[in-house]
Amino acid sequence: MNIPESTLPRVVIVGGGFAGVRLVKALANKNVQVVLIDKHNYHTFQPLLYQVSSSGLEPDSIAYPLRKIIKKHKTTFFRLAEVVQIHPEQNLLKTSIGDIKFDYLVIATGTKTNFFGNDAIKTHSMPMKSVPQALDIRSLILQNFEKAAIADTKQDREAFLNFVIVGGGPTGVELAGAIAELKNNILPKDYRDLNTQDMHIHLLEGTQRILPPMSENASKQAEQFLTELGVNVHCNTFVENYDGKQVTTNTELEFQSETLIWAAGVTGASVKGLNINTLKGRSNRYNVNKFNQVEGYDSVFAVGDIALMTTDAYPNGHPQVAQPAIQQGKLLGENILRLIKKKPMRPFYYKDKGSMATIGRNKAVVDLKHFKFGGFFAWFVWMFIHLMSLVGFRNRVIVFFNWTYNYINFDKAARLIIRPFKK
Repeated sequence: MNIPESTLPRVVIVGGGFAGVRLVKALANKNVQVVLIDKHNYHTFQPLLYQVSSSGLEPDSIAYPLRKIIKKHKTTFFRLAEVVQIHPEQNLLKTSIGDIKFDYLVIATGTKTNFFGNDAIKTHSMPMKSVPQALDIRSLILQNFEKAAIADTKQDREAFLNFVIVGGGPTGVELAGAIAELKNNILPKDYRDLNTQDMHIHLLEGTQRILPPMSENASKQAEQFLTELGVNVHCNTFVENYDGKQVTTNTELEFQSETLIWAAGVTGASVKGLNINTLKGRSNRYNVNKFNQVEGYDSVFAVGDIALMTTDAYPNGHPQVAQPAIQQGKLLGENILRLIKKKPMRPFYYKDKGSMATIGRNKAVVDLKHFKFGGFFAWFVWMFIHLMSLVGFRNRVIVFFNWTYNYINFDKAARLIIRPFKK
């Protein structure tokens, strides 16, 4: 790997997501050598991936180079690689570019899409967990518009314009709203030869309401907003099969569709080598103690979405969103420095800052501890929080400019098929 030898303790961090980046910053220019490993050379601001897939933003506005984050960190190094296996008994990590020894290992690999064992859906559906996948969805949506314009039959045209989104969590709700805005604002202008009434957006949720982690009030408001935008919401509905053309569900509902976007769940992106008993069931998350140490290991930690820390308040672990990851990354940095100095570590306590979801223009819902609201003010709060959370001043400026332009012109400027998608 060509990492310089050092007398400093070496902390190897696997994953440049919210937790990994916050940990890197917490250890910046301290008496440790930090090695950050990721299969991409950039950090992705995942909450805005849906805007890339719906032509609202270009990918470079929500991605930030990892090397740029650490450029002033004198003892921090980055390596572009995929992790193959951990050998904890040797304090050794095997990667696609070589092996590296560690004093402390931090797993911050996040999650991957969970298809719940359905191979047909895995083969034919569109996941959205990365920038390349978001670009594939963008290309497919725009290609479907083009194909619909030249379709020979009404049935073919409607299949190209029928979008099925599975999963009524924040990702599914926000994407459904964004595609509805494409239908309402872009389709009538760019595709005057198409009838907007032929385009349908279906949001399928397996539970009794959309946004199940949020309050019932937020769910009701979100469903009302989606209905106003023209989205068909189907609760208590599971997808049983999708062959690339036809969607079958556990109800009588069936859809002819060229596009099924899967936002129905995630599973931990675990790494081979640790005791399999440290992984929790279907969630595939590492059981960790209150210091984020992986169960059974003193020098191996897990933070963020891959970590399962059970408490009285969170018996199933903390929510797999940005805030727990950021807070865990910050505290773990402090605790590793305390460990090196042979001081006791501080336990982690999650400070819940609330949850939110946007549905479309002037439409969002926000749940705070003592205050719940929706509508324009919630939408403004959502925009401000996400804008300030982006990594890098340039990204904030670009996103703010794009949002302002889109708001004034009812437009989505990134309608480009740069990389055509083929099923």
